[in-house]
Amino acid sequence: ALRRASLANKVVLVLCGSALRNKGIQPLLDAIVDYLPSPLDVPPFEGIDPKTGKVATRPVDEAAPFSALAFKVVSDPFVGRLVYFRVYSGKVKAKAQVLNSTRERKERLGRLLQMHANHREEVDEVYAGGIAAALGLKSTFTGDTLCDPSKPILLEAIRFPEPVISVAIEPKTKADQDRIGNALVKLTEEDPTFETCYDQETGQTIISGMGELHLEVLLERMRREFRVEARTGKPQVAYKETITQPTQAEGRFIKQFGGRGQYGHVVLKLEPGERGSGFAFTNQIRAGSIPKEFIPAVKAGVKEALERGVLANYPIVDIKVTLHDGSFHQVDSSELAFKMAGSIALKEGVRRAKPTLLEPIMKLDAFTPEQFLGDILGDLDARRAHIEGIGVQGDTRVIHALVPLGETFGYATIIRSLSQGRATYSMEFHHYQELSPALLEQIIIGGRAM
Repeated sequence: ALRRASLANKVVLVLCGSALRNKGIQPLLDAIVDYLPSPLDVPPFEGIDPKTGKVATRPVDEAAPFSALAFKVVSDPFVGRLVYFRVYSGKVKAKAQVLNSTRERKERLGRLLQMHANHREEVDEVYAGGIAAALGLKSTFTGDTLCDPSKPILLEAIRFPEPVISVAIEPKTKADQDRIGNALVKLTEEDPTFETCYDQETGQTIISGMGELHLEVLLERMRREFRVEARTGKPQVAYKETITQPTQAEGRFIKQFGGRGQYGHVVLKLEPGERGSGFAFTNQIRAGSIPKEFIPAVKAGVKEALERGVLANYPIVDIKVTLHDGSFHQVDSSELAFKMAGSIALKEGVRRAKPTLLEPIMKLDAFTPEQFLGDILGDLDARRAHIEGIGVQGDTRVIHALVPLGETFGYATIIRSLSQGRATYSMEFHHYQELSPALLEQIIIGGRAM
């Protein structure tokens, strides 16, 4: 009865135990086997056929075409780069050639390993429903689909939130400088929510993540696993820019260099997108006013211009761009000219469309004894928090709030001092929202100074 109710999603089973003290672990594992669905209990998995764009299904059957999803990448100091994957259909052997349909690249599996806590067991084959780690997959990352090259399928990818906090990082010594690049590459491969970039203007390496604690953990891993000591700057909030009204803009890139010149001319329509929609590009050119071979160059120019906004150099998001019109020259037009024209038009259009800034909002849950509730609520109110509710867990009060990320730096120290060290909190990214006019000018000035 419990199994049937669990399979129907009518009950949630709760077991007590402690991993630290190895209490209740075996009953938990037995309950997973006894009450949770096996691969055979679920319907066939759906994906997209990359050749046709239509929905394709894969049954949980060893005789079906092979399909798997990579869900973790680890840099092991003894065996190298390990890609963990879960087989959804079919089977795969060691040293087999597979297709990474996400990146449209063929790869060859090396050894296949089944991981058992602190030891590994080499296997020759993995079947539907199985989980294994593979060596030799150089171009496969978290969320990629692996499949039979003759029967391609694209499974639903794992979607990761964008980083919301950035800090500048620099090595402490020359020896650290030689190792820091390799450490950052490996950490980026393992963690899709961790990003690095090099700022050409300041000459700094910038690392970005999901919060202060996230970056602190990664820096500690750099020190412990890669023996890299690094200094970091003050955390910076990852603001975004967006537009608030539709507009139309024209971009011309016309140059004459004596001989052949450069000619590109585009007309773009810009519209605000739904919050979280990112960037959408539509081509509405009719009657050949711009040859189709130049359309990708216009889109590339627009995407490049979106990387640095017009208010404070933050990325532009949640915008719909439509290529509406333009013109070309039979001799002088080129991909470079139309790329530049697209970039110019986008910048000009954003300036006209009443741009504003978006700030990341975090979902915060604070756990505190009742006698400290008032002090913590007062502090959250001063941090522009929106209190969504206050719950009760025994003698503990749980505050559910939405707080701007920029107001949370150093909060771990503050909440401990307000509660004599007895309150704790957890925090995760929730959404982006428009910045209040009172803070807009202050952030713009600070962003331009970066």
